[in-house]
Amino acid sequence: MRALALLLAMALPACAAEQRPVTIPGPGGLALQAELFLPDGPPRGPAVLGLHGCAGFRNRRGEVNNLYRAWAAEFTSRGQAFLLPDSFASRQQGEQCTRTDRAILPGRERRQDAIAAATWLAAQPFATPGGVVAMGWSHGGSTVLWTAAMPEAAPIRAYIALYPGCNAPNRVAGWHSTAPLLLLIGEADDWTPAAPCAELAGRNRETVTFHSYPGAFHGFDAPDTPLSERSGLAFTMRQGRATYGTNHTARDDALARVAEFVAGFVARR
Repeated sequence: MRALALLLAMALPACAAEQRPVTIPGPGGLALQAELFLPDGPPRGPAVLGLHGCAGFRNRRGEVNNLYRAWAAEFTSRGQAFLLPDSFASRQQGEQCTRTDRAILPGRERRQDAIAAATWLAAQPFATPGGVVAMGWSHGGSTVLWTAAMPEAAPIRAYIALYPGCNAPNRVAGWHSTAPLLLLIGEADDWTPAAPCAELAGRNRETVTFHSYPGAFHGFDAPDTPLSERSGLAFTMRQGRATYGTNHTARDDALARVAEFVAGFVARR
C-alpha cells in the first residue's frame, strides 16, 4: 500500500492549498463555521469532509492545529478539497474532552452537522461529481460511525474513521454502515479501545475495512507529537487519563491506507 501511495503521489504534481474561512448552512438554521482548503488547480478526486475530535481543531492561537493541517495538505496535494466544520465554536461551545455532560454528541448534533456540511460541499463548483468522503478523528470518528449508519440523504459515498469510540454503536444490534468504511485504530489506545472496534468491524465485514496498529496510542497520526499522558478527561479506560502521540510506523501506514481507500472509491464510482 505504501508503494501505491508513493505512485499516486508521483503521478500527481504537488499543489499549494488555499485556506479560507467559510460559513455554511447548518442544521436548524445554525451558521456552521468551517475552514476550507482548496488545491491549486482543478479538482482531481472527491472532496473530503473532515470531522474534528473532542478538543476541536484549533490550537491556543486560534489556528488549525498540526493534525488537521497535515491531513489537509495530504488531500490538497492530490487535488482534493478539504472542509473542516467547527461543531463546537459554531454553538459557542469549547472542548468536550473533559465534560461528562457533553452538550454536543456524535450521534446527534455532529451527525446533523456532517450531513449539512456534506450536502454543501458536494454542491460546490470545485467538487467532483459522485459525492464526498467523510473522515473523522476520535469524537469525529464516532460521528462518522453514526453518520454511516444514518446518513439520511447525505451525498457521502465513503467513510474513514480514525480511533473512534465503538462501544455505543456496538450496543446497537442493527448498526450497519451504508457505504464502504475504513476504520483505523491503535491497539494500545487507552482512550477509545481497539477491541470494541474490532468487534464492530467483525460484524460488518461486507462494508467495514478494519486495521489496528500494535503499540500505537490515540492520535498516532498526529505529526511529530511526543507521547504524553493527558488527564482530566471525561471518558477513558484509566480514570480520566489517556496517552496521546505519534507512532511513525502507524502514521505512515495510515497515510498509505487512506490514499489507497480513496483511490478505490474513485475507481468504484
